[in-house]
Amino acid sequence: MLDIIDVGGLKSGDARAVARIGAELGRACREVGFFYVRNHGIPDALLSGIFKSAQAFFASSRAEKDKLSIARSKHNRGYAGLSSESLDQVHADNKEAFNVGLDLSPDDPEVVAGKPFRGVNVWPATPGFRDMTLAYFNAVWRLGCDLHEAIAADLKLPPSYFADKLDRPMATLRLLHYPPRPTNGGEAIGAGEHTDYGSITLLLTDDAGGLDVRRRDGTWIEAPPIPGAFVCNIGDSLMRWTNDVYVSTPHRVKNPPGRDRYSVAFFLDPNPEVSLACLPGCTTPEQPPKHPPINAADYLRQRLDATYGKS
Repeated sequence: MLDIIDVGGLKSGDARAVARIGAELGRACREVGFFYVRNHGIPDALLSGIFKSAQAFFASSRAEKDKLSIARSKHNRGYAGLSSESLDQVHADNKEAFNVGLDLSPDDPEVVAGKPFRGVNVWPATPGFRDMTLAYFNAVWRLGCDLHEAIAADLKLPPSYFADKLDRPMATLRLLHYPPRPTNGGEAIGAGEHTDYGSITLLLTDDAGGLDVRRRDGTWIEAPPIPGAFVCNIGDSLMRWTNDVYVSTPHRVKNPPGRDRYSVAFFLDPNPEVSLACLPGCTTPEQPPKHPPINAADYLRQRLDATYGKS
């Protein structure tokens, strides 16, 4: 079973509470890379509302969804159809998804300049969809920043160390639908074995299950849904930042038999211009930097191109 971390003290202003949460989170990041967070303060109405919006969108026609195809976006926004991705770069994923990024206006200077991952969102006609997804996006973004304050405490960094690295992030809110497992007895691969690309992921799932996590010893364990809690994991950007003090963990999703599965993933990637260079205190003479510095936007582009089969 993964650790369940109560994060209610992150907003208390109590440095001891933040240090305690940071120590628990740091242990989970070192040992497994996955954990649950509860008592996070995000209202139940948002948690249930985002699922209703996702279900309503995915129930629309394929023609309507394809009008918002992610293939038309240079900025990782819009609809990705069934079998259009391959997270393990071997099998096509049996899922469909819709991506929402930081909500920028067409006249935002970075949008006008055409900077990487600085585009406008695309929106379906689904009633209430835009308002609900943006409210949810902003809520989990705040939670992700709070978790980075705990990470900073664990790594002996100043409390606000990550604040200016996550204030205009390349964050992606991804609504996901996994159709039922085929009736011919096959085991559908909803999402192939992979590690996430960003700093941390906050995942909300329905009660269908299907998420598997690979432990450090190579064995796979289930990460069952816990009502009201997020499943969180670190991504490869944070692994690079910490010089492998934290190690990202492979995971996969299996489609459930006889029913649909819905989940909502929030991937918190840093601001595009941030350098993923070894953090202060994460290197020693015996443990020199393992990864060369790379711009966060360049790193995300490399990973997405591999997922979509681009050279």
